Amino acid sequence: MSFRVLTAEISHETNTFSVRPTDSTAFADRYYLLGDEAISQRGDANTELAGFLDVARTRHWRVMHAVSTSAPPAGRVTRRALVKITEPLLELARAQPFDGILLALHGAMVSEESEDAEGDILARLREIVGSEIPIAITLDPHANVTRRMCKLAEIVLSYKTYPHVDMRDIATQAGEILHSAMAGEISPRTLRVHRPMLEEVNGGRTDRGPMIERLERARAHETHPDAFAVSINAGFGNADVAEVGPTVLVTYQGDAAPHKRLAEEIADDIWTRRGEVLSNFLSVDEAAAECRAHDGDGGPVVLADYSDNPGGGAYGDATLLLSALLEAGAENACFGPMVDGQAVRDLAGRKPGETVTIALGGRTDPRYGGPPLTVTGTLRLLSDGNYVGSGPILRGLKRSWGPTAVLSVAGIEILIVTNGSQMLDLEQFRAFGIDPLAKATVALKSMQHFRAAFEPIAARVIVCDSGALCTPNLAALPYQNVPRPVFPLDR
Repeated sequence: MSFRVLTAEISHETNTFSVRPTDSTAFADRYYLLGDEAISQRGDANTELAGFLDVARTRHWRVMHAVSTSAPPAGRVTRRALVKITEPLLELARAQPFDGILLALHGAMVSEESEDAEGDILARLREIVGSEIPIAITLDPHANVTRRMCKLAEIVLSYKTYPHVDMRDIATQAGEILHSAMAGEISPRTLRVHRPMLEEVNGGRTDRGPMIERLERARAHETHPDAFAVSINAGFGNADVAEVGPTVLVTYQGDAAPHKRLAEEIADDIWTRRGEVLSNFLSVDEAAAECRAHDGDGGPVVLADYSDNPGGGAYGDATLLLSALLEAGAENACFGPMVDGQAVRDLAGRKPGETVTIALGGRTDPRYGGPPLTVTGTLRLLSDGNYVGSGPILRGLKRSWGPTAVLSVAGIEILIVTNGSQMLDLEQFRAFGIDPLAKATVALKSMQHFRAAFEPIAARVIVCDSGALCTPNLAALPYQNVPRPVFPLDR
């Protein structure tokens, strides 16, 4: 039998502390692809859609793909934007019957009207298709998974890697479980266990630390005949919402007891080991001094500012780290991205090779990461900002910084961009004439994803906290809606 399956990719990680609302333009600027266009651009890359299509080919599904869209993490999704990104999915659901639905979501989307935007999407779908057909969803492990999401989708799977490199694999697993459910071979449901924390203490990183052992237990339990998937979510602590924090999910059938017992044990481990912090966050001055002392032998020092990570909703325009590097006299360095469209526009009328003086960064909210920084340097390049990824996360995917400039200031090449995104691929520098391998210092804005592409070239990796919006010091943020007590706000 050839099953009819409705698919879509709709993703946003909402930082509710950001003053920048996420509107329709934010989705269009990253990507908003309908039907066949989405399949053409994303159907053979490391994406959930590619995983869905892998299963469709082997299982002979008839797939109707509605939309693939994502916006950079930022503030709440506007009502108009939510309508635009979900309407293609809802229209297809209304147009014809399906045997199953397979969605790639994020799990931490917050709209102007709801703390649980993914739950709203699922509820709208259920109103249309009813309660009988199975729905499977894939999530980012930084999802704040709600009870309603687990009630409305029988099958819930999250990636098992951070940096995220297994999107296609997890989507394939989700598709196979959905196929078995559509065929009537299994009757899956998903249970959820939660702990009163804003997030797992190391953000769920899987390259080292306790998450490795937890995931080994998860994979081992997936061999149980009635356990189809075990997902461990670190949560997203930059969302001031009621159902924030780490969760353990098991998609299973039959008796819940053995599966709930495993989930509780893993959740207990997350709670018990909440003091085991893996990263030593330097101040910007300490980080700059470390870079100044490195001559580039053996590769660059890769310096990551966790707190100004656009991939977590930070503005990307913090200046304190750049200022510290300049003050320390760090040379043969690159820095990026500095998200400052106004600075790019100020440079647009100049010619490469000219000496220019501009105000850079600090425009959105100087309380988080510092005020504008006046610099004088040589304009190296102006560009449309387009590039194609080559690393483990973005390989083969077309992305764009928007209008972009490269400015060389006292031995530091600064990548200035219009569209915010974290640094997680070498091509994000290379496409604009900056070779990270030739530098003594590569300073970038990212939390963990940069490691997939940049750790292999690094003599050393260090991390710092510039006090920007994604500061690891969560107690510095003005929470109002999370249930109390909660760790680490209440110790």
